[in-house]
Amino acid sequence: MAVYTQVDSAALEAFLAEYEIGMPRSFKGIAEGVENSNYYLETDQGRFILTLFEKRVDAADLPYFVSLKQHLAARGFPCPRPIPARDRLALRELCGRPAVIVSFLDGLSPRQPSRTQCREIGAGLAEMHLALEDFSMTRPNSLGPASFAGLWEGRAASADALEAGLAAEIEADLEDIAGARTLSAHLPRGTIHADLFPDNAFFLEERFSGIIDFYFACTDALAYDLAICLNAWGFDDIGRTSGLQFSYSHGAALVSGYDAVRPLSKAEREALPLLCRTAAMRFFLTRLVDWSDTPADALVKPKNPLEYAQRLRFHRQANGPADYGA
Repeated sequence: MAVYTQVDSAALEAFLAEYEIGMPRSFKGIAEGVENSNYYLETDQGRFILTLFEKRVDAADLPYFVSLKQHLAARGFPCPRPIPARDRLALRELCGRPAVIVSFLDGLSPRQPSRTQCREIGAGLAEMHLALEDFSMTRPNSLGPASFAGLWEGRAASADALEAGLAAEIEADLEDIAGARTLSAHLPRGTIHADLFPDNAFFLEERFSGIIDFYFACTDALAYDLAICLNAWGFDDIGRTSGLQFSYSHGAALVSGYDAVRPLSKAEREALPLLCRTAAMRFFLTRLVDWSDTPADALVKPKNPLEYAQRLRFHRQANGPADYGA
């Protein structure tokens, strides 16, 4: 369960006394999530989510994350809206942790996204990018290609323990995608979500209803965000490490949904194969770090890196953007 910091009733009542959102009726931990402690909060005035930011989140980044969501909410984009206290500050402290209350977002996350949902999330991602065009704050991508060498250092044995010969494959991939950093710098840039997996998107039946969990958001190539989505939404191997297949129809739906709202440039479209490979490497490496470093008795079990090793094998064979439905 992803609740690392326990909040008792006395602490909650004292915290809510600083707000004007009513008296608590229901308060329970949320099992989903990896980085922070999340609680469902219902008061006599509405439903909310309370998040306590744990040690893996840099406190210096929190004003950026809060301001980003305030900016999106002010433009009518469906995302959790930070709730200010009486002093008009949304970012506060609870149980020794930075904390924020946000509005509750209706919808469900798909376990096996449909083609329609892929098109919807593509359009939703493009709408988010457009809504953030005038967002003035920036944040470097701390998990971009510049970080890969450090993440990989000393991990070759862990990769080979997962699958014989995997380390050599990864080292070859790292050499091949070395140019992604330069490529991204010459593509249209802005604020990206950088972690838009199906469990961070909400739908009401087939209709997109919102995006949550902006705590990897940063400034990077907008097409890189689309590449992350193609990795997260375009493969049918959820929870499996073999038998991977890329769904051309799902990829085409995602790209067409995005392109209908924010047309991709020729350069962005042509860059998608390299960006997809780069995105797969990012998630392979961070999963490998968690896989080898997370204690066996940890509250949250790490995800298997082999899911992204399989994606990397697909990307190596891709001949161009058409292979992704672009």
